[in-house]
Amino acid sequence: MSNLTLKDILSSAASVLSEAGVDSPAFSAQLLAEKVFGLDRLRLIMDMNKTMDSNLVLEFDELVARRATGEPAAYILGEKEFFGLEFRVGPGVLIPRPETEEIVEKVQQLFCESDEFLFADFGTGSGVLAVTVAKLFPGSRGVALDLSPAALKIAQDNARIHGVDDRILFVCADFKEPLFGDDVLDLVLANPPYLCESELDEISFEVAGFEPVSALVSGAAGDEDIRGCAPHIATALKSGATMFMEIGYLQGSAALQIFESCTSFSGQVDIQADISGHDRFVVAQKK
Repeated sequence: MSNLTLKDILSSAASVLSEAGVDSPAFSAQLLAEKVFGLDRLRLIMDMNKTMDSNLVLEFDELVARRATGEPAAYILGEKEFFGLEFRVGPGVLIPRPETEEIVEKVQQLFCESDEFLFADFGTGSGVLAVTVAKLFPGSRGVALDLSPAALKIAQDNARIHGVDDRILFVCADFKEPLFGDDVLDLVLANPPYLCESELDEISFEVAGFEPVSALVSGAAGDEDIRGCAPHIATALKSGATMFMEIGYLQGSAALQIFESCTSFSGQVDIQADISGHDRFVVAQKK
C-alpha cells in the first residue's frame, strides 16, 4: 500500500496533464482513475482520503504518461460512452462524438419503438449508430458499411456486446459505390469523413495525431464522400424514406446543393443545426 491518498494521486496527475497541454486535465485524470482503481464517480469522490495500492498507482501513472502524449483517453481506456451505452473503441476507429447522438434522437422522432424497418449505416466506424438504433428498435435490421476492416471488427464486437449482432450485417465496402438495389431501404444513417485536407493542420494533435485520417478527411474540399454516396442513397431509399447525415459545420450550403441535385430529393432537403447552433446534419426525404 502506498502512502499517497487518492486526492494526492489525482492532483499530481492533473498537474502533469495540465503541463502537457491536455484539455480538461482533472477530468482526464478522473477517467483514468475510475478505470485503474475500479471506482465509479461517486466512490471516487467518497474515497479521496483513502490510500491506494502501490501497484495500481504505478499502473495509473503509466496511463497518465500515455495521456500526456496526447493519446485520447478513449483509446487508453478502450471504450467510449455513446447514448448511454458503452462502446469499444481503439486505434483505427474514429472516437464517437456527442453531436452524433443527435442523429439517434432524430431516428426516435421518426419511428416508434415497435416499428419494423431496414436501415443502412454509411461509414459505421465503431458501429455506434447502427448498434444504438438496432438496440432501441428491436424490429429493425441494418446493413453497416465501412472500408476499414479494423473498424468493422470493433463494430462487430460492439454489436455482439449489445446483443444485436444477429440483426446487423457488417460489410467491408466503399459506400461511394452502388451497393443496394432500388427502393429497398427505410432509413439511411451516414457519418462520412468530412474534413478538407487543409483542415487537418488546424485540428488538435489529439485528433490528427491519433485518429485515422481516412475517417476524418474527404478530399481537398471535404465533400468527396458526400458527393460520392448521395446518388446511391437517393436510389436505395424507398419513396418517403429518410436519410440523416452528419456533415462539417461549414458544409451546409455545399451539402444542400449536392442532395438537391438528386432528382428524388429535390425540394426535400433540410440542413439542421446541432445543439451548439452549427450546421451539422442533412435531412433528406425521398419523394
